[in-house]
This record gives sequence, structure tokens and C-alpha cells, in this order.
Amino acid sequence: MTDLTHPEPPIAPAGSAEAGHSPDVGLRCFSSRAWCFTLKLLKHDYETLISRLRNGDHRALARAITTVENRSPGWSELLKALFPLTGHGLMIGVTGAPGAGKSTLVDQLAKYDREESRKVGIIAVDPTSPYTGGAILGDRIRMQERFCDPGIYIRSMATRGSLGGLARATADVATVLDAAGHDRIMIETVGVGQDEIDVVRLADVTVVILVPGMGDDVQTIKAGIMEIADIFVINKSDWEGAERVEREIRALQSLAARSDRWTPPVVKTVANEGKGLPDLVATIAQYEAYLKQENLRLELRRQNWQERLLEMLRDTLFETLHQQLGDGTIARYAAEVAEHKRDPYTLVEEIVARFGRAT
Repeated sequence: MTDLTHPEPPIAPAGSAEAGHSPDVGLRCFSSRAWCFTLKLLKHDYETLISRLRNGDHRALARAITTVENRSPGWSELLKALFPLTGHGLMIGVTGAPGAGKSTLVDQLAKYDREESRKVGIIAVDPTSPYTGGAILGDRIRMQERFCDPGIYIRSMATRGSLGGLARATADVATVLDAAGHDRIMIETVGVGQDEIDVVRLADVTVVILVPGMGDDVQTIKAGIMEIADIFVINKSDWEGAERVEREIRALQSLAARSDRWTPPVVKTVANEGKGLPDLVATIAQYEAYLKQENLRLELRRQNWQERLLEMLRDTLFETLHQQLGDGTIARYAAEVAEHKRDPYTLVEEIVARFGRAT
């Protein structure tokens, strides 16, 4: 089977017999690469790949994720083929400040899910260095006990400069894991603080982890991630100050009610000892049942897709516009603005107007 991440290109010139003019073979050229594929071959490869990943082949799953994450040729067609197979897995977002114990908690949750014979997919997002562009991808170190379990698939991702706690391709990777038949997809965010709220647009259940002794508790939890929590977890609850954190949460909850009438419970855990995990598992199940009982799950996903569609449109339009302008033109415009030969506001309006006429 052709490796979708390193496909072998047919190099017949366009228009030749080798390039394929038969009615049942179309030709699709990818301008970003110097090779082409026949759609018939591509479709066969996708069917084989999808069949393998649906049957639990981790190598096929890894190949599909790499294709999507790197935006390799054919990534969009692969996602189109996978999307009808999605919608069954429960997406659980886990977020919180660095050092809150997110990886340990995710590891413990996976253990409980496996005891219930659920297939688990884990996406662990790590920050990318703004200087070297590298990422340690070290979250999986805390999940070493799960590596040999065929019912668990762990994927580390780098943010590659994206803000909001998730990598740009995280949602697409979650789609692949969902299509592969995982009952639970847990998404662990970077852990950078109050602005880390992108996970709410992807998750069905958002777990916000707090820990005592991190300074001003109100400052830690008052904004951003406070509003996205479906469940609060006070991890390391054996530390001094855990009761105060719970009081702060309760006080803030009393200031405003959620539109869905759900009051996020507060669960205390000591994740590295497994304490409180049964309560957290039960609380997640309780919220999942609440979503079904109130017919809220479809509405939640509708709202999430509305945000994601806008984001997808923004990214696609940006890439299209960037390709049309080219780096040279953008550099020239930047120089003109820096030298005060043009103002950036009029320039942007002119570019958008030209792009609108061209489309």
C-alpha cells in the first residue's frame, strides 16, 4: 500500500497516456508537491487505510494522523472520508495551569475507562519553543503504564505556535481518533493559564484542574478557564489550602448561573495516589447523562461546530490569500508600511477588496 506520508509520485507528463485519460481515472495535482496521484489509486489507499485503522491497527492510525497533522497531500480527502464515521466518541478536554497534574489525571482516567472495556484515545498537546521551534512532548512520560495496552492510543502534539492551549490540527486528529472507534478521546491542553480556552470548542466535557498553593487563588481561577468548566477538579487536595480553593469556586459560581442550568461539581483528587478518581469518573458519567437527558449534546456540538467552521473558513481564506500574494509581496508591503509610505489599514482594505473581486 502506498504510504500516504511519503507517496511515490507517478512522473508521467500531463497529457500523456501514462498520465491517465481513461474515464475511470481522474488526475489530481497537488501544487505544493511535485507529484500527482490518480484519484482511483488514492481512493483505494484510503479505503485500505481506513479499514486498517477501524480494525485497531495502530500503525495505520499513526499514518493517518501524521498525514492530517502535517497537511500532507491528500489530508483533506482523508478527513472527508473519515467524517461520516465520527460522532460516537465522547470528547473530554482536560485543562489547567502547569503543574496541576493533568497528565497524571488523564492517565488515571484512562485506567478506569479500560476497566470498562472502552477504547481510549489521548491527545497530549505540548508547547513549542518560540526560539528553536522544538517541543519536548514529555506528557506521555507520565503515561508509560498504558503504552502496551492495545486499547489505548496516545498521541503527543506540538502547538507549533498556536495559542489557546491546542495545536492547530488537534480537532482534526480528534476526528481521526473518533473515526477509528475510540469511545473516549481525552485532550490534554498545554497548560498556560487563563487564555487556554480553545478546548471548549472541541470537548463535550471540559474538566478544569486547580491546585492549592499556587498564589492568589482568585487570580488563578477568576477568568477565562473559569467559565468553560463543566467539572472542577481540585487536584493535590491533600495540600494546605484545598478548602479555600473550593470556597473560591463556590463563591464565583454563585455570581452567575449557566444557561444550561448545570452547576459544575467540584471533585477533590490526589491523582498520583488514585484518590478521588472514582468520584471524578462518576461525575463525568453524570454530566454525560445530563446532556442526553436534556437533549443538550447535539446543541453543544452545534455551537462547537459553528465556532470551528468560522475558524476553518478563516484559516482557509488566509492560506488562499497568502498563496496569492506570496511572501515577496507581503515583504514589500511590510517595508512600505514600516517606512510610512502607506498606512496598513487602507492597504488591508485594498487587498481584501481585490481578493473579493478575484473570487
